[in-house]
Order: sequence, then C-alpha cells, then structure tokens
Amino acid sequence: MKKTKFKTLYLCSGCGYQSTKWLGRCPGCNEWNTFTEEVVSERKVRPRPEKGSRNIMLLDEVATAKVTRKQSGLPEFDRLMGGGVVPGSVILMSGEPGIGKSTLLLQLAHLYSREEKVLYVSGEESEEQVKLRADRLHLKSRNLYILTETDIQLVQEHIKTLKPVITIIDSIQTMRHSELETLTGAVTQIRECTALLMQTAKEENTGLFLVGHITKEGAIAGPKILEHMVDVVLYMEGDKNLEYRIVKSNKNRYGSTFEIAVFEMSSAGLTEVKNPSSYFIDSAEKAMPGSSIVTVMEGTRPLLIELQSLVTPSNMPYPRRVSEGVDYNKILLIAAILEKLLGVKLNTQEIYIKVVGGLRIQEPAIDLGIAMAMLSSYRNTAIVPHTVFIGEIGLTGEIRPVPYMEQRLNEVRKLSFQRAVIPSANKKKLSKKYEGLEIMDMHYITDLYKVLPKGEGPS
Repeated sequence: MKKTKFKTLYLCSGCGYQSTKWLGRCPGCNEWNTFTEEVVSERKVRPRPEKGSRNIMLLDEVATAKVTRKQSGLPEFDRLMGGGVVPGSVILMSGEPGIGKSTLLLQLAHLYSREEKVLYVSGEESEEQVKLRADRLHLKSRNLYILTETDIQLVQEHIKTLKPVITIIDSIQTMRHSELETLTGAVTQIRECTALLMQTAKEENTGLFLVGHITKEGAIAGPKILEHMVDVVLYMEGDKNLEYRIVKSNKNRYGSTFEIAVFEMSSAGLTEVKNPSSYFIDSAEKAMPGSSIVTVMEGTRPLLIELQSLVTPSNMPYPRRVSEGVDYNKILLIAAILEKLLGVKLNTQEIYIKVVGGLRIQEPAIDLGIAMAMLSSYRNTAIVPHTVFIGEIGLTGEIRPVPYMEQRLNEVRKLSFQRAVIPSANKKKLSKKYEGLEIMDMHYITDLYKVLPKGEGPS
C-alpha cells in the first residue's frame, strides 16, 4: 500500500504566498511575520473533464431573465445589496466580536424563511444557544433549519439535500476539511473550505453568507485571497457601547460599492434607520463654534455628516494634531493651507477633528467643511445654523468641484437646510433651481470669511 506523502510549507496569512522555508518578510504582500507552518499532503491529480462537457456561448445569447434577486423584506439591507441577494452569490460579513453579525444574520434568516427554506450552520454555538438568541429576538419559523457542524463535507451534503434558498455559515474560521492535515482556522483550511462552499453555492443556486473573523489590526482573518474569491464583502462597524451599527459594502459584484446601511441595536435585535442623516447631524441646529455640516457619498446615497473641530492654544513645542474619522494627513494639509493663504496662526495651536457618529470619511468633498470647522473654533465663532459645506480645497487655495452635486443638494433640501456653500464650477453646471435653498458659491479660500461672522477669538 502506497503511503501518503506529506511536506511542510510556510504560508502567508495575508496573501496566501507559499514558501518551502520560513521568511521574515513576505515577497507577495511585503508584510512582516505573517508566515505560518503547515503540513500538507500531496494530492492525486484530478481526472480531466470529459471532452465537450461545457459549451462555448456568445455573451449576448446568455439568458439572465431567470435570475431574480431574493429580497429579505428589510429595505436597508436589500438596498445595500443592490436590490437583494443574487442566487448563487457568496457574501462575506466581517466585524469585531460582539458587534452584531450573528444577530443580523439570524434576523435575515428568519425573514428569508417566511417563504422558502433557510439553513443556518453554526460552528461556534450549540442548537440550544442559537434557539435562546432566536427567542430573545422573538423569531419563529417553520422553514429555518439549524445545523451545528464543523466538517465542511457534511455541511456540503446537507446543502445539497435540503436545497435552501439561503445558507449561513457562522463562521468560516470554524469549518474544517477532513482531507487537510492542518489545524482549524489555518490559511489552507479557510481557503479550501471557502472554495468548496462557493462551488456548492453555484451548483445549488443558494445565496451563501460567510461570517469572517477579523484580526487585531481590523483585517479579515485568513488569506487575503478570501476577499477576492467572494462576490460581496460587508463590514459591520460601530461602537459596542452605543446603539447604532453601520454595515458597509467594500465590494459588490452585483451592486454599488461603499454603500452603507444603518441599524439600531435594541433588545429586540437590529432595526433599520430610515434616515441615517438625522443620526449623524443630531446637534446640527445648535450654533456651536467648531461645528460644520458636510455631505458625503456612500455608494449612491448622499449623507449629511457633522464635523467637529477643537483648536486651542498649546504650550508644547510641537502642538498635537488628532483626527478621528478623517485622514490624519488631510488635517495637516488643510491646516497648512489656512496658515499659508489666510495667515491663520495654527503653528501654536492644537487641532482636534472628529466625525460625529463614528463614520470614517475618505472623499475630498469634506475639505471645505473641515476648513470652516477649524476657522470657527479658532475664532470662537459659531457658523450660521442650517448651512452645509461641499467642496475640495486645492493646494493653491482654489475651491475645486466635486461629483454628484445634484444628489447632494437634493439631500440637503430634503432635510430642510437653508443654505449650501459649493464650488463656483459646480454652481455653473446646475441644471435646476432648488426652492427654499440658498446656494452660495466659492472660488477661492479667502471667500470663507464671507460666511463666518467675526468672532471673539483671533482674527
């Protein structure tokens, strides 16, 4: 009898790069100390498929009418997914422990099971523990099946037998392939189990949800290729001490990326927040120095966000610059522009910037709002209430145009704001008038003083 041969490989936990020896730095992703030792067996060569098993087709002849998205009945989630879950798609949901991933997925399982079969596979909890959580959420369904199993091949058999419309795996790190001689949660196990589940999802036309753990750095645990393999990547964010949760799509092959859905955590589970802007601008009507309102585009949805700034004198030789929710380098850049072009002496001031609500903002359209918040705090002058700032600031001081201006202004008017400060180039291209909304344009950074009353602080 021929013995199975085993060999030792070192795999990068970040990108899956393989090496026959341990390396301090991965040549694939340039990360340090990411190699783990794994013992793998040599696999037999799989037989080639029969000739002619797959036919070549013209793309225009492929029928898509039969592909219908599965809607959950939760409008916020369905919009996040681009209209619902595409049958056969694979969705990876990640987030910090205790943030509410399992709670949301159990609620979705209940909603989907109202008409068709749903399979919830738990590798971390027993049937009794899942039932206790379902009772707490008041969830009852005759079509929701629970399976506590970690053997991926047995899970595959149950999926083929039950043929559910939705399958949930909680979590992919607990699944194990019996033919692999590696520990549960290893890079090879996660990759192979995901590949097997993906193949099963495509064959059985079931929507597959995978719960993914994250590392202490905030990245999804396992090989980076995991995010490339799946169709949708969702991140659940939020402060566990607060009631709001934000689900963001960082990848979506069937819809817009960087869409967000906002939920409120309560004793009855997660409920959708239909107007997220009201959450992010809760104190917008209060005239306070250092506070400004901006608009950001999260996928196709415009949101109004409140920025807060604190500019205070410092006795230290190197004043602090702290940002929460905004890129740190952006704060340094805007502070340098204000000091150079407006003569604002910020080199002796400590600057703190915070995005209300815990959202992280990347787009340049918030530059104008950050500059106004800094000036407002520096001069101890409150900005006129119900004013929104939209625009990018160039290094030479010009206010540059930003995309999706009409969508942003529609959201501003819908929330009853009275004035919007936008770049001059954007105002020239507006195709309609906005009744009840005063639109003030800016061409250069010196125009900021036109909308900021003279205050008690330095001028």
